[in-house]
Amino acid sequence: MNYQQTIEYLYSQLPMFSKVGASALKNDLLNIRELCGILEHPETKFPSVHIAGTNGKGSTSHMLSAILQQAGYKTGLYTSPHLHDFRERIRINGAMIPEEVVTQFVQRMQPALDIIQPSFFEVTVAIAFEYFAEEKVDIAIIETGLGGRLDSTNIITPILSVITNISYDHMNILGDTLPLIAYEKAGIIKPDVPVVISETQEEVKHVFTETADLRHAPIRFADQDWQIIHDEPGVALLQVTAKDLLSGALYPLVLDLPGRYQERNILGVLTAIQILQQIGWKISPEHISTALSKVKQLTGLGGRWEVVKEHPYTVLDVGHNEAGIRAILEQLALVQYKRLHIVIGFVKDKDVAAALKQLPAHATYYFTKAQIPRALPETDLLQIAHTTGLQGNAYPDVPTAYKAAQQHAAPDDMVLVCGSVFIVGEVPL
Repeated sequence: MNYQQTIEYLYSQLPMFSKVGASALKNDLLNIRELCGILEHPETKFPSVHIAGTNGKGSTSHMLSAILQQAGYKTGLYTSPHLHDFRERIRINGAMIPEEVVTQFVQRMQPALDIIQPSFFEVTVAIAFEYFAEEKVDIAIIETGLGGRLDSTNIITPILSVITNISYDHMNILGDTLPLIAYEKAGIIKPDVPVVISETQEEVKHVFTETADLRHAPIRFADQDWQIIHDEPGVALLQVTAKDLLSGALYPLVLDLPGRYQERNILGVLTAIQILQQIGWKISPEHISTALSKVKQLTGLGGRWEVVKEHPYTVLDVGHNEAGIRAILEQLALVQYKRLHIVIGFVKDKDVAAALKQLPAHATYYFTKAQIPRALPETDLLQIAHTTGLQGNAYPDVPTAYKAAQQHAAPDDMVLVCGSVFIVGEVPL
């Protein structure tokens, strides 16, 4: 198989959560352990940082990767899902895994894959772990896919774990209360391995402290270590001053990730870096400030308040649940525009009504769907939206909806695309 045939094999033959939802998940770690056993356990051959959370884990992963790269370390980065290219999931120093590495892995492992019948995600994790081991990375940042306790990435024993915000998402899989969701995320906490909680949330704090105590894992809540004492949010950059609450030192930072919601993630990143410094990683304040100013350039991160056009001002953001939409609206309040056009679509297993209720009634909506079986039909979305007072039309696919928004928008208007990673990924750029 060539690369395109290999990708089509992965997409068509292996169960994909992004396509079919919960039926693609395996409720244990048996398959990934078997795959990595055949590969002689590559996950044990490099140090790693493990990151879980509902919102913010992708941005946190990319920020940490950028800082370690800037400090001179050969840094692997595993994230999911991808926006445009499968290879975005697996990077070293920002460069995507070569096509031939993916093709050779699948060809070599195909007999085993036919027997084990793993999920798409399990195979992707195995590819990443072997690639990082073969390339002898100094460290790898590993983002969970969904949850944590039973996530395929959870066979690693990292040197540090990070858990970001806990919000309602995937309730049919992770539980319908925040403590139940937090319990699944806390599954990445390992015995004696330090864990950083980016944001103190009283409703779930006890879940993390009890799990950490049980596993003798040192725990730190980042917003008890650091405080943002000044910020200047903008449409292209976010300028903040972070205060170390122990020393009183001030650190001015400029991020190329302009969403104000990144302030919560920054605190977790700074505490994580402190812990890495304490255990011997050579990272200077200059490495941190330089890296945060060019996270997109260093890591290839997209879809986080990503400005793709100035007139009309057009932004792509992968915020897709109630908390994610709320974060988008915080940033939206900073933008000056005449009229607002929102291209939006969701997958079926989200609390769509809760997300829609937050959105502004004054906007014009272009309801659409991604080209995956799990997508909520645009006509169904239109009906739900009408019950929440939102007005607009339905479009059968993202390119059609996006084109309509661009045609209807004046130069001083704004076009926002959000609701799903898959919606953002199908925008024609």
